[in-house]
Amino acid sequence: MVGAVRGAGVVVTGAGGGIGAALARRFAAEGARVVVNDLDAGKAKAVADEIGGTAVPGDASGIVDAARDALDGVVDVYCANAGVASGGSEAAEESVWALAWDVNVMAHVRAAQALLPEWLERGSGRFVSTVSAAGLLTMIGAAPYSVTKHGAYAFAEWLSLTYRHRGIKVHAICPQGVRTDMLAGTGSAGDLVLTPTAIEPEAVADALFAGIDEDRFLILPHPEVAGYYRHRAADPERWLTTMNHIQQKWEATR
Repeated sequence: MVGAVRGAGVVVTGAGGGIGAALARRFAAEGARVVVNDLDAGKAKAVADEIGGTAVPGDASGIVDAARDALDGVVDVYCANAGVASGGSEAAEESVWALAWDVNVMAHVRAAQALLPEWLERGSGRFVSTVSAAGLLTMIGAAPYSVTKHGAYAFAEWLSLTYRHRGIKVHAICPQGVRTDMLAGTGSAGDLVLTPTAIEPEAVADALFAGIDEDRFLILPHPEVAGYYRHRAADPERWLTTMNHIQQKWEATR
């Protein structure tokens, strides 16, 4: 593992706290040179100062060039971690849907557009997508989040199947609840579905590094998600009925 990242130029978006900060700390501890990105410049600087990295604040969609400059011209690993947990139903405002698409999906696409030409030319590069178990399953009370996380997972999957023979490594991280500010903002739905089995952000970083060691695409910090995913594929009607029961339970508590 150390050989895979020691000295590597690593970018982590949304790294001012939560999962992103845990990833940045772990990469730095393994000897990587880390760019810490966050919309909040103060938070990005605090984490960067802590780990001996470089803060590159701003919108995650457009930081590849600045990050490359900070890393002496080479990005080896890109962690597309920034995300928004947009709740609501199909009736959510158009602006809510648009923001979820832009941050949770299109920021990943734009990063890949900027990175892949160089990666493909040299035959190596690693793209880490923080998706969510919602991208494999779904999340009650959060249509924009669930739909766009499905999109993020699909894009990561497409990158892997298209470019793995050309040296591009892709990892999709799909945790359930993680004890972050984002989880705190999910309200009663998160309390019902996510909080009981929530893990610390550092456990997500551990799971990613185990997956890098094993060269795995799908990273499941909550291993039980694999079983849920199998049940969903094997018997969609039963799975949807079970999820609808959870939906009804949630509605009864609101």
